[in-house]
Amino acid sequence: MIGLTILTAALSAVFSIAAPSAGSPEKASYDEAAIKPYSLPDPLLTLSGRPVRTVRRWARRRRPEILEQFTREMFGESPKLPRRTLFHVLEESSSALGSKATRRQVSISFDGEWTDSLVLLIYTPNGLDEPAPCFLGVNFWGNWTVSTDPAILKPSAARLQGYGTKQIRPDRGASQSRWPLEEIISRGYAVATFYRGDIDPDFDDGFKNGVHGVLDKGKERDAESWGTVAAWAWGLRLCLDYLEKDPDIDEGKVAVFGHSRLGKTALWAGATDRRFAMVISNCSGCSGAAISRRRIGETVDIINYKFPHWFCTNYRKYNCREWDLPFDEHELIALAAPRPVYVASASEDNWADPKGEYLSLVGASPVYALYGYEGFTSYVPPGIEQPVVAGRMGYHIRRGKHDIALYDWLRYLDFADRFLK
Repeated sequence: MIGLTILTAALSAVFSIAAPSAGSPEKASYDEAAIKPYSLPDPLLTLSGRPVRTVRRWARRRRPEILEQFTREMFGESPKLPRRTLFHVLEESSSALGSKATRRQVSISFDGEWTDSLVLLIYTPNGLDEPAPCFLGVNFWGNWTVSTDPAILKPSAARLQGYGTKQIRPDRGASQSRWPLEEIISRGYAVATFYRGDIDPDFDDGFKNGVHGVLDKGKERDAESWGTVAAWAWGLRLCLDYLEKDPDIDEGKVAVFGHSRLGKTALWAGATDRRFAMVISNCSGCSGAAISRRRIGETVDIINYKFPHWFCTNYRKYNCREWDLPFDEHELIALAAPRPVYVASASEDNWADPKGEYLSLVGASPVYALYGYEGFTSYVPPGIEQPVVAGRMGYHIRRGKHDIALYDWLRYLDFADRFLK
């Protein structure tokens, strides 16, 4: 079995100190030499202490244990998907992107419960003989920002005002560098996205707006109530319900992906819904792909202080006490097994701890090995822009800052060619 103890100074037991009093979080550290020795929880050891040696035992016993721990202590308990979801095609054209693609814009809502629907924007390549594999992800600033395409619908002025001026960008194509639509289409893939604010606003509003305000039905929140990241992941699953019905999409070949906080979202969506055929994390950092126990860059206490709405209240117990977590992020990666998973970092994105993101793949590799797939065994990450694929795992560190760039997309497309074509 691949070793699960990852240490920076010496092999020793878990390090612990008292958590600081409530208030501002500790200052971020970027000093590898200052990392205290730590041990990672073994993904192949049940809570009762029994080793997991078969896929059957992983799937029926250990995986549900890990999923329940992440649910209870970090993301919160999400509601089931609605029994009846309404899909309405708002606009459709087969001459999008210079007639290379078909554009479809679909309203998704629940019967009698949710009137502020999300709008799923989909581009599918024209001229294929069969349904296309698809990349599905949430966008930060609004559907109209992913392309200069003038036909992308914009919400009413009142809806835009309701999002909040800090939550959107008004200009068409403002974030198109993150969405190389023509490149994706030319490779034979569809791409689908929705705006994060259509599901839940990205600020602490007491969970009164978005789907929380509808689905919680006024119920008093507790320490395990779902946060905003879980709501976004829930929205991705809702969109997958539609994509399974779209005749132009191969329902068995939908990859979920995301950048930064939306990379955390993609990892949780992939963990909670095994219909996703591939999981991609781009610079997801703390509480995403990066090992929490390293405490490099953003930490659990910093993230809970700055973004108290992202996770459930229970997660705050681990502020400055990451070593007390019953899991670490390598097990979030392991929840994707045996599906293909790709993690990407950026060389100047120290806030997201690139080395910690890579080490999560190392820590998850024993689970992939259980399925008979090669994984990452070296604790030394690959060099900058030297992508590595091992079995059903992929990783690269791109030159540059915290972003999602064409280089990242080209690697994801290459990886998808292996498994979704």
